[in-house]
Amino acid sequence: MLFRSTGLGKTQLTGKVVEIKRSGDYLIMHVDTIEPVQWRIRAALSFRDLATIFSCLLRVATISFLLSPVQWFKKAAEHPGEF
Repeated sequence: MLFRSTGLGKTQLTGKVVEIKRSGDYLIMHVDTIEPVQWRIRAALSFRDLATIFSCLLRVATISFLLSPVQWFKKAAEHPGEF
């Protein structure tokens, strides 16, 4: 997983989701960044946030990406360039 932030300039962070757990009315997603720094990033996702994520996942472009045989057998993803 790649991250960019306007606050970090052109710095790109590499990380992975390590845990999702419930806390009251939120799901807390923990992401560990690996490069260039080691951070633990937490995001609190509300029900509406999850509804938005599911709505995006149900779009044709996302479904075709997930069902593409090319994606299933790629060893490594190509860098998306500027995002």
